[in-house]
Amino acid sequence: MTKHLFVVLGALFLVAFTVRLDSQGRGAPPPRPTAPAPDPGSRIPNPGQASYVGSSRCGDCHPALYARWSKTRMANVVTDPKVRPEVIIPDFSKPDPLLTFTRDDVAFVYGTKWKQRYFKKVGDDYFPLPAQWDVQHRIWRAYFVAPNTDWWVPFYPADNMKRPTGPLCDGCHSVNYNIQTKQPTEWNVGCERCHGPGSEHVRDPRPSNIVNPARLDYVRANDTCIQCHSQGMPLSNPIEGQYYDWPVGFHQGLNLRDFWQLEEHKLGETNFMHFADGTAHKNRMQGNDFVQSVMYTRGVTCFSCHDVHGTGNNADLVRPVKDLCLTCHGPNSPNGPHAATIEAHTHHERGSRGGECVACHMPQNAVTIADVNVRSHTFKFITPSMTDEYKIPNPCTSCHSDQTTAWAKEALKTWAGMSPWRVN
Repeated sequence: MTKHLFVVLGALFLVAFTVRLDSQGRGAPPPRPTAPAPDPGSRIPNPGQASYVGSSRCGDCHPALYARWSKTRMANVVTDPKVRPEVIIPDFSKPDPLLTFTRDDVAFVYGTKWKQRYFKKVGDDYFPLPAQWDVQHRIWRAYFVAPNTDWWVPFYPADNMKRPTGPLCDGCHSVNYNIQTKQPTEWNVGCERCHGPGSEHVRDPRPSNIVNPARLDYVRANDTCIQCHSQGMPLSNPIEGQYYDWPVGFHQGLNLRDFWQLEEHKLGETNFMHFADGTAHKNRMQGNDFVQSVMYTRGVTCFSCHDVHGTGNNADLVRPVKDLCLTCHGPNSPNGPHAATIEAHTHHERGSRGGECVACHMPQNAVTIADVNVRSHTFKFITPSMTDEYKIPNPCTSCHSDQTTAWAKEALKTWAGMSPWRVN
């Protein structure tokens, strides 16, 4: 009797266990916890539902942000000198063999920080005039994009007055540039360049009907800046018979990868765009640099460090450069540096030029005009050996210009905590 009871109970247990397996999927692992619903602000609004309204409409509800932004270089990339004559830096009354045009020829002024260029309007198009002002050296320099430089040069005549800024520049110096009418919603980098068309948000202000880059995944968040701070070309070219040097058709709410490809680089080859290791050789390649960095792969975004709405710091950094990196990095932190103090890592006095993180991790290698360079954004330390082998400027002898790479290599070997594998 007892034996039969055990057999019956065993059979019932086996049936129950089989039903349990079937209910989950035979042999399947236990169900995983349900993922939390995404932040509503991370959903991209349908771009077809909204139109552009201009930054001044954004200022109606965001007056403080608008006031800060309006003073930034983003808001003043191109300026009409008839509206703001003070924007022109050089004195046009002083003769110079390169200065073959007058202030009256200038319809738009481009730039104020490193260089200033001048555009003439002919019909519906703007064209670059043949001289530019070097702001740092305070001299005139010729302006002409030479052969074997930018990829688009073979597709345009060797004449500035046959190289309109519409296909080559204006898409990034404006909001919603229309390639048919050659007119934007507004000139300069306005609110909707980064947040997408805003009519629906103006009508009914909600987080779900405007793009907030801070709530996007790190790839699309960074694409907000990479759309213009990179060298590349549209996936489709020519477009209506013209070759364009900006991502025609892209705006926030769409995927940049569907419109734009970054400039290709062959490792070991130095050219107009890249050093041999892929580091940017010229300006406006911060995006090309950044996507190679460990920072990018860890989800850091451009606006982790910069606030394009404007700050009192150089490059609109969110903190002064001497403090910014220490927001995430500190002595013996998992993020580095792996040293007891900052001074033990940099081997320079705190407060000195060499004691700043950017001195070694963001050297000024990318040419913007003549010998004026902007900072690399790969955050890699370029060793003196790389200078010897690949001719990539290293931060040691760039700063200590009276010394050699041999001196720098020997000095690095004396640094406690410096891996010999990184020196050579």
